[in-house]
Amino acid sequence: MTPEGQSPGDTPLEIGSLLFEGLDQIDLTGPFEVFARIPNATCRLYGLTTAPVEDAAGLQLTPDGSLLDAPRLDVLHIPGGPGQEALMRDEALLSWIRRQAAEAKILFSVCTGALLCGAAGLLRGKKATTYWTVQHLLPLFGATPIDARVVVDGNLVCAGGVTSGIDGALQVAAMLRGQEVAEAIQLAMQYAPEPPFDAGAPDRAPAAAVETVRTATAALTARREETARMVAKRLGIATACLE
Repeated sequence: MTPEGQSPGDTPLEIGSLLFEGLDQIDLTGPFEVFARIPNATCRLYGLTTAPVEDAAGLQLTPDGSLLDAPRLDVLHIPGGPGQEALMRDEALLSWIRRQAAEAKILFSVCTGALLCGAAGLLRGKKATTYWTVQHLLPLFGATPIDARVVVDGNLVCAGGVTSGIDGALQVAAMLRGQEVAEAIQLAMQYAPEPPFDAGAPDRAPAAAVETVRTATAALTARREETARMVAKRLGIATACLE
């Protein structure tokens, strides 16, 4: 609650993004571009350790601190990427996500970051979205999959694949500071995408492009499904829906 006489912008915000080896940097840096422009907000990156990590394409990123250095966060931002799959079995990380999410104003996932939230048990009974090749795994975490770029369910905000994180972050900004602030951030970023091709979703992309991406990600998708089924068993969620 905002004290009487104060506007939402008067309340400082602590925004923390999870940083890990093998993440997709746009899942991280797209929303960071938005969050860094939110008035009276502090944005920090928190890693499993304080050591630099490489994203899935080799870009080096350095955390501001480790998980233990993070204060109580108002926004917990969980990106995705190939490195996410291994972390679904990291109980220390999952416990940290649960602790932070319990007091956060907003839990925000991007791409396969939703699967990490699911592994932490935070998607049960929620509507959610994630990267299109793994949408079908969301029921294993007790979630209802929604095919949309951004899905909001209470204080859970899920963005779909990669670039959807910018859309989701703008939604978060509007929830925290109001639509006018979010619109000003969007304009400052000149975020008005006009892609040269209408191939950004599997229902619109050429069949050859869909098959290319499915083939390229098949092995990782299989590993993610295997891990998700292990999580579902731990959470006591029936897997008959995917048999």
